[in-house]
Amino acid sequence: MPNSSSISEFLLLALADTRQLQLLHFWLLLGIYLAALLGNGLISTAVACDHRLHTPMYFFLLNLALLDLGCISTTLPKAMANALWHTRAISYAGCAAQVFFFLFFLSAEYYLLTVMAYDRYIAICKPLHYGTLLGSRACATMAAAAWGTGLLNSLLHTANTFSLPLCQGNAVAQLFCEIAQILKLSCSKSDYLSEVGIIYFSLCLICGCFAFILFSYVQIFRAVLRMPSEQGRHKAFSMCLPHLAVVSLFVSTAMFAYLKPPSISSPSLDLLVSFLYSVVPPAVNPLIYGLRNQELKAAVSNTYFYSIRKMLGSLTGVPR
Repeated sequence: MPNSSSISEFLLLALADTRQLQLLHFWLLLGIYLAALLGNGLISTAVACDHRLHTPMYFFLLNLALLDLGCISTTLPKAMANALWHTRAISYAGCAAQVFFFLFFLSAEYYLLTVMAYDRYIAICKPLHYGTLLGSRACATMAAAAWGTGLLNSLLHTANTFSLPLCQGNAVAQLFCEIAQILKLSCSKSDYLSEVGIIYFSLCLICGCFAFILFSYVQIFRAVLRMPSEQGRHKAFSMCLPHLAVVSLFVSTAMFAYLKPPSISSPSLDLLVSFLYSVVPPAVNPLIYGLRNQELKAAVSNTYFYSIRKMLGSLTGVPR
């Protein structure tokens, strides 16, 4: 039987058997990918270029958009290439790199969502201390901590997973290389349990962050309900509820992917769950955070039209 030292490539899940359906899946994934690139790219550009958005909330939103770009760019391009070129193969090194970067961006995004909950808590519950508690240095430190924690978590899991001896073949029942699927190929029970223990430890951290987020929002909602202005309550809820929805979707699907009993596991269910926590958030975050925010929409429009005017000016030689 093959082991990890003899495996040179893995075989990812094929979405369809017929060429027509493969091309349909390619165009579908391409549309999702381009929408995510456009939405997150516009948010990143608008926040970086508009000085009015240089505030803690938008600074964290900029980091979230960059993480979303990295996360979806780790998984979908390879899946699209496989669908387009009618192949399933990914190299051993490519699979390890995909696991590393996917975990890096995904972990950092979750820790950043925790920081964003703290930002909303301070803004609504302690507005007089907002500038003191969330100065530029504090914001940079928290963002760096989110990125750094994601990096350490990714290094730990990737190194441990790819040190396992693999003797159950090389077929990964997923669109991308995922730890849960690679563990199914392990032939060493002790090493397998070691990685499972690390996964459970990470899930405990996730639960701890989620508990902090819920506690923050309980305090936020209590403060919002005491607001005398109906318009103020509506504005506060419109800022907080989308963030809570994103976190809830992320946590519930990710935990289900790793904690569901083997008896209900199936390739179609695994694919759906992984799609919900790996592809949906990066694609819908720009809609959730952008369309409900008038300041951000105005900044995106200004940045877009400024770029158009500048491009026309360079083409015609007339300043715009």
